[in-house]
Amino acid sequence: MKLLNTLLVLTLGACLAVSAQARDKRDYHEMVYDSGCKTCHDQGLKSFPSDESCLQCHDMAELAEQTKREGHDAKQNPHDSMHYGQEAPCMECHGEHTKKQALCMDCHNFDYPKFK
Repeated sequence: MKLLNTLLVLTLGACLAVSAQARDKRDYHEMVYDSGCKTCHDQGLKSFPSDESCLQCHDMAELAEQTKREGHDAKQNPHDSMHYGQEAPCMECHGEHTKKQALCMDCHNFDYPKFK
């Protein structure tokens, strides 16, 4: 009986942990939550979404234009970088349920005040 109770508590704890993780959502993606997790998690719920999944809603050329910089900072565009062009994997920088930072920040000290 003690083993059964332990398993029950562990199962309940795991369910609560998954539920808590699912609550950490971004406001700007609110419109896709009603469609279900598989709307973005095209490779399974335990895997990050593919770039193709992100690009169903986001246009890379538009993102590159939105994050375009001028003058001395012109080469600091995270969506059109000198290293990856427009091919940087989305999930390397962005996370829906966990905060991340731009891949560029691994080596550079750029300032992205609107980073999401």
